[in-house]
Amino acid sequence: MAFKGILIPIGGNEDKGNREKEADGYSLDFVKDGILSRVMRESGGPNAHIIVIPTASRIPDEVGENYLTAFKSLGATNVQVLDIRERAQSEEPHNIKAIQQSDCIMFSGGDQSRIVDIIGDTSMHRLLKHRFQNEQVVIAGTSAGAMAMSSEMISGGSSSEALVKDSVKMREGMEFIPGLIIDSHFIQRGRFGRLAEAVARHPHLLGVGLAEDTAIIIENCNRFKVIGSGMVIVFDPSTLTHNNIEILPRNTPVTMSDLTVHVLANSDSFVIDTKKIEVLPIDAAFEH
Repeated sequence: MAFKGILIPIGGNEDKGNREKEADGYSLDFVKDGILSRVMRESGGPNAHIIVIPTASRIPDEVGENYLTAFKSLGATNVQVLDIRERAQSEEPHNIKAIQQSDCIMFSGGDQSRIVDIIGDTSMHRLLKHRFQNEQVVIAGTSAGAMAMSSEMISGGSSSEALVKDSVKMREGMEFIPGLIIDSHFIQRGRFGRLAEAVARHPHLLGVGLAEDTAIIIENCNRFKVIGSGMVIVFDPSTLTHNNIEILPRNTPVTMSDLTVHVLANSDSFVIDTKKIEVLPIDAAFEH
């Protein structure tokens, strides 16, 4: 099914020490990277109505204010923070109206399970899915906000313990895109094993690992393009010739063979259903 909306999951960016860190360590400053600028452009430009939802964060006031400052520095004129901290707020008419009137909804980083627990399966969530499927709206998210976009969501599990059966915690996500499992901070935190175990458990899905300072723009829930300075790692488990995760006892190392791995960078594209890659020519200019 071709959806009309655009998803922009962002891999996060480590704080360089000049700001308080979130629990997941993502940075609040995306202006220099050009990623927020691209979010604004995809949403309709400086006059777009942009909603920031810091539900995942433990410091929502600071996160919300930082996004207001960041978007305004890019020339945005209509940015609003929707501070949703309780599930009941996802049913309140004025919050529903704000989502209905927005051009872009951006979820902050923090704890992805908070997004699902507080907004998932509410009137707000159902409206977000309806608008994404039927309207040209942008749904963006960084770090936890990116990971929550998928139907099968990684909710926990350390990188060092990954690829041991059941070390990675999974749960239902926000279901904006059904065909992917998304992980963030992928290169910097060595999450290869974590995402590999996730796709071993769900071999009908593709794993997408987003490096920091990197995002993908997903159109029609099928084709995405890489933006930013880092890499995107795609795990394709459809080629597996051996995957023993189903028969193993808990805490046993997993064996996988013939897992296809793609490494993509700025302006490279990937088609999800055909698994076709379009690689940027070496002499082409990067996209921002």
